Amino acid sequence: MKTEFTGRHTVIAAKLKQQAEAGLACITKLVDASASAHVILTEEKHRKIAEITLTASHEDIVATCEATDMEAALHATLHKLEQQVVKHKERFDTVTRQPRHSVVNELESRATAQ
Repeated sequence: MKTEFTGRHTVIAAKLKQQAEAGLACITKLVDASASAHVILTEEKHRKIAEITLTASHEDIVATCEATDMEAALHATLHKLEQQVVKHKERFDTVTRQPRHSVVNELESRATAQ
């Protein structure tokens, strides 16, 4: 998975990059390998904000969390993102395609003719 990091008013430490890449590696198993992620870490006065945008083949998923510690914010964001990916994957997998009405009518007419 291609991952891009952006730090706003902060320098991204190697530990945070490793944490983000490890969490995204688990999420990569749920989505296709061509997905890409953009991790944005923002620091304002006493709050730290982590935002992850996951771009998959059929949708964009965004998760944002805020905490007093950047590691906690990133961990919570990865957890939210994983929940959303699972939810979207289940929804996408359970959608069943319905046959066209003309095909259904033709099959019904053949069944009644016999």
